[in-house]
Amino acid sequence: MKSFTIGLTQFAASENVAANLDAAERQVREAAAVGANVICLQEMVSTLYFCRSEDPANFALAESIPGATTDRFAAVAKELGVVLVLPLFEKRATGLYHNTAAVIDADGRYLGKYRKMHIPEDPGFHEKFYFTPGDLGYRVWETAFGKIGVLICWDQWYPEAARLTAMQGANVLFYPTAIGWLPEEKPTLGAAQHTAWETVQRGHAVANGSYVAAANRIGREGETEFWGQSFIANPYGEVVGRASESEEEILTAEIDLEKLEEFRQIWPFFRDRRIDSYEGVTQRWLDEP
Repeated sequence: MKSFTIGLTQFAASENVAANLDAAERQVREAAAVGANVICLQEMVSTLYFCRSEDPANFALAESIPGATTDRFAAVAKELGVVLVLPLFEKRATGLYHNTAAVIDADGRYLGKYRKMHIPEDPGFHEKFYFTPGDLGYRVWETAFGKIGVLICWDQWYPEAARLTAMQGANVLFYPTAIGWLPEEKPTLGAAQHTAWETVQRGHAVANGSYVAAANRIGREGETEFWGQSFIANPYGEVVGRASESEEEILTAEIDLEKLEEFRQIWPFFRDRRIDSYEGVTQRWLDEP
């Protein structure tokens, strides 16, 4: 295929898991109706962003992957002929949980899952209490429409994650996300925080000659105001689609594989990598000799 269309969804979650999944399915159907071939939903699409606090009761929200929810959306994917990136809270075993995204092909086949590798711990983002770091590595799937890679939220700050995914041939790096402002920070840091978030991901697009697509949520949960603004960037880092801060939306953009190949030929970053000089990147810090 020379091109395909990707779709991102953003909506405000509620405490009702069933309602969230219904909203997710509705948005998948809407995205497919406007031509999206590969559709990515927001991080932990079935729940609120419960990591705002540490509460063992929230572990009851976790589910098996594959399981009932992946089965439901596999049927939707097959019916519509679309590929889905479906982020969920995974129960691997009692006491062992992951922040995970399932990948479902256009024929309804479950292709596999990515487990979030980088786990944050910040005010309002207490993810280390809930999630075990991923142990499946960085992954790429050959789907009915093209090769895609999936990373999740906090992963988006790490160029190593984007690079290792792109090096497996990913044409699109998807980042299902749940990020927002805290009230005490927004007046002075809000614009800067959003700029940093978008800029670093646009940089991944350029450095790896890939499209980057980040699907965020909207709405206020507790004190956290999710900033929406899901976006898609091309290999030049240009934003080819951006959603609003606060409206439920479907965002789509065409992935032009011929232009992507042309970009990588003109800007041969993979050719010119000095892989003989990068040993230090696997260390925590480089102390002075």
